[in-house]
Amino acid sequence: MGGEAGSAAALGSEGRVKNVVGHVLLEAAEPWPCPQSVVIAWAPRAGLRDKTLTLIRTLIEINVISSVGEGVILLQPGKHEFPFRFQLPSEPLVTSFTGKYGSIQYCVRAVLERPTVPAQSVRRELQVVSHVDVNTPALLTPVLKTQEKMVGCWVFTSGPVSLSAKIERKGYCNGEAIPIYAEIENCSSRLIVPKAAIFQTQTYLASGKTKTVRHMVANVRGNHIASGSTDTWNGKTLKIPPVTPSILDCCIIRVDYSLAVYIHIPGAKKLMLELPLVIGTIPYNGFGSRNSSVASQFSMDMSWLTLTLPEQPEAPPNYADVVSEEEFSRHIPPYPQPPGCLGGACYPMLACIQEFRFQPPPLYSEVDPHPSDVEETQPVSFIL
Repeated sequence: MGGEAGSAAALGSEGRVKNVVGHVLLEAAEPWPCPQSVVIAWAPRAGLRDKTLTLIRTLIEINVISSVGEGVILLQPGKHEFPFRFQLPSEPLVTSFTGKYGSIQYCVRAVLERPTVPAQSVRRELQVVSHVDVNTPALLTPVLKTQEKMVGCWVFTSGPVSLSAKIERKGYCNGEAIPIYAEIENCSSRLIVPKAAIFQTQTYLASGKTKTVRHMVANVRGNHIASGSTDTWNGKTLKIPPVTPSILDCCIIRVDYSLAVYIHIPGAKKLMLELPLVIGTIPYNGFGSRNSSVASQFSMDMSWLTLTLPEQPEAPPNYADVVSEEEFSRHIPPYPQPPGCLGGACYPMLACIQEFRFQPPPLYSEVDPHPSDVEETQPVSFIL
């Protein structure tokens, strides 16, 4: 009798209902008394490698074998399958993460309990992603910073270097390109180089002590700026590589991101601006900005209605009244006058096209108001 476990796909902890389904497979080589119980436990584990602190918590525990009663049931030789199914807890779960000094892991564990022998267990690890929506108002706010630095010191100063940088919003997702807007003015006597980079900062907290790891995950470089010159980044892009989403709600491990726009100055300390970033999982849909722009356009376009549309619309003029009699007879063939018309009370049926401006379309939403209720499941299997 042996045990083995394999890999598993990612599960989301928010948004839709997430289920974990699977089975425990027992294989007996000979008739064997039915085990007292097979327990399925789902638990997270978070700990720091260089500390003694490790947090392990069992969130769900179920027994996949019912009580066998007073008699003893023998399992016949062969394979016996015991299915199980449970739902992830409704409480927010921290995203799975493995860093330099610690990790956050989730696993499903099957434990075979028997009265006369030690318990036997196998486990299967699951990857959990806690969704971060970048469409929230806090993450759609632009970020702008400005700073100036005097190059040199005392009587050897060569002039100031100023930097202003802006990004359109704070939240982005993997694979997105961040447009960077910057203005650089070089009033020093040195040749400077503007650069931008995305930094990931891992913070580990344990026993009242803190350890921080910071490294660059992406960067871009601008052109050299000579003395007395200026340069402008009008949406210079920096693409976000595949990285772990921001982890902001874990008590011992935190993962933050920032966009650094800085200037390399030969012989002096660099001038740097750090703009906070949040790497999410639900991408920007543009609804907030487009909604406001359409609303403002709608309010602006409403003004012409009161100026151009009369309260009582007038009847269109007769074609014969606006052209000469000769031109009218040349282009318009005579129509037989329908019976019942007296004098000039009836006119030929003529089309009249008049320019008319329509109102803007109504506001709309890109979010499905009737989302699918289909539950997403993650299969897990164990062999004992």
